[in-house]
Amino acid sequence: MPLVRIDVLSEPNADRLPAIGEAVHQAMTETIDVPVDDRFQIMNSHAADRLRYDPSYFGVQRDDDIVYVAITMRAGRTNEQKTALYRRATELIAEATGIEPRNVFFSLTENHEVDWSFGEGVAQMLP
Repeated sequence: MPLVRIDVLSEPNADRLPAIGEAVHQAMTETIDVPVDDRFQIMNSHAADRLRYDPSYFGVQRDDDIVYVAITMRAGRTNEQKTALYRRATELIAEATGIEPRNVFFSLTENHEVDWSFGEGVAQMLP
């Protein structure tokens, strides 16, 4: 049950948001065992003064094609699964949109079953 948030600058990649969302979802199904019908995504494009980045943090050269992907999901995936997710999603985003891998930024947040409600004010994942 990952919740995915994707943020980009309004230009040049806002029109590519659906393809980015598809790429991230496909990568999650392939690498971290997310069911195909488990799709919850929030996609936003922002004006340049509302989305900021350092153009060379950690030695990675970024530009205005930056894509932020923030995923909140249940704890339990291995480091290998997580790094496979980053790698595969980045590959698929590049293939689908032409966005260079250097511009794809991930943040993963893990939580527990009690931290989810899928509606009706119920924590459906609790035993």
